[in-house]
Amino acid sequence: MKKVLLFAMLVFAIGLLFSCTSDDPSDSADKGNDIGNYRTVVIGTQTWMAENLNYAVAGSKCYDNDPANCVKYGRLYDWATAMALPSSCYSNTTTCSSQIQAKHRGICPSGWHIPSDVDWDILVDYVGNVLTAGKYLKATSGWNKNGNGTDQYGFSALPGGFGRSNGSFDNVGDAGYWWGVSESRGDVIDLDMGYSDDNASATRTRLTYSSYSLRCLQD
Repeated sequence: MKKVLLFAMLVFAIGLLFSCTSDDPSDSADKGNDIGNYRTVVIGTQTWMAENLNYAVAGSKCYDNDPANCVKYGRLYDWATAMALPSSCYSNTTTCSSQIQAKHRGICPSGWHIPSDVDWDILVDYVGNVLTAGKYLKATSGWNKNGNGTDQYGFSALPGGFGRSNGSFDNVGDAGYWWGVSESRGDVIDLDMGYSDDNASATRTRLTYSSYSLRCLQD
């Protein structure tokens, strides 16, 4: 009788253990940089991550410092962190831009890289143009004031907002910003989308001290 009781207690304990843990990476505020933990999508000739990187490295943060926002939007990274460059590059991009390589990996998973301006342009041109691409790349829910898209290609862009160097945050629900690099000059660029229009364009920026989202592209 005692053996039966002990066995039953063991089965119960094992069941409780598995009920309290999960192998589903979507349950975690840190998915790491293993591409197997992320959804991906093929759009034209490119293969993209279909969600923002959620890799908890030093220099990254969750919007409003809330882990729930990392689960929903991925983490926000300043430029030096995203590019896996020394912290001295935080504001000295003129010198550090020379360290940007072709298909620069940064903190992306192995075999994936930070999108260049050319990469972003290929994506935008494939789904439309700079005035319409946002409509087809934005998720069907999550954008404020009827700013949702059709998500026609499965890119599922969400408005993760951005973080400031002073620790404050802004624009979640209204806009999304994604890091990139210039293929020809190593300049800092980012792709922007907002709720108020269907624009999606990669432009040069000096706001390297801001923290933006990151999508990676397969090499």
